[in-house]
Amino acid sequence: MLQNTAAKKYSYSLRTVADFKAKILENSLTGLVMTINDQEVHFRLIGEFNAYNLLAVYGAAICLGEEKSHVLQHLSNITGAEGRFDYTISPKEKVIGIVDYAHTPDALVNVLDTIKKLKQGHEHVITVVGCGGDRDKTKRPVMGEVACEHSDRVIFTSDNPRSEDPQQILSDMEATLNSAARRKYIAIADRKQAIKTAVGMAQPEDIVLIAGKGHEKYQEIKGVKHHFDDKEVLTEMFGLLGK
Repeated sequence: MLQNTAAKKYSYSLRTVADFKAKILENSLTGLVMTINDQEVHFRLIGEFNAYNLLAVYGAAICLGEEKSHVLQHLSNITGAEGRFDYTISPKEKVIGIVDYAHTPDALVNVLDTIKKLKQGHEHVITVVGCGGDRDKTKRPVMGEVACEHSDRVIFTSDNPRSEDPQQILSDMEATLNSAARRKYIAIADRKQAIKTAVGMAQPEDIVLIAGKGHEKYQEIKGVKHHFDDKEVLTEMFGLLGK
């Protein structure tokens, strides 16, 4: 691509020699601490993939002539996309709540695997998850299995049931669970009640994942879209902790 052009190639890396070099000092559920070209910075974004993204943006900005400290200051204030590993922390108990759009088995595995890598070791992971109605029914038991395999406790609940009976969707999710998985989960069709129950189960510093709807601000039931915001409900329930 660069052949016979005046363009110059720049590289960035976390592990090898490069024009723009960074090192992760801390990678936790509350953010990243990195050195970028020997300057230590705290970022609000989470995960190694975001470390690469931040470094790429930093490199591009410097190549465009921006000042180093100005770029790092702005990058340190960036938050993630709404509904994508979108986390909040309860004020007293320090329970971490994560809202994520993961609504396929692969996406759910990825977000739970990311949580596993970032947790300190003692925290329990409580997952709230459902499946949409009038959509691929074959993924429902797989979603149930994945949630139970990678979580300590699981609550199956409604997503967007659309024209289907939520109880039937929950039954489909439960269909192929083994005996160990069945000891981990409960089913609560009402999504708000499911989130409330998950938060109530959590001990200090535990992790509550609410998967499936992410940025969506509605729940579709019998053809009607009702206002529903996972993060709004989570924040409300965090406010009730300890009362």
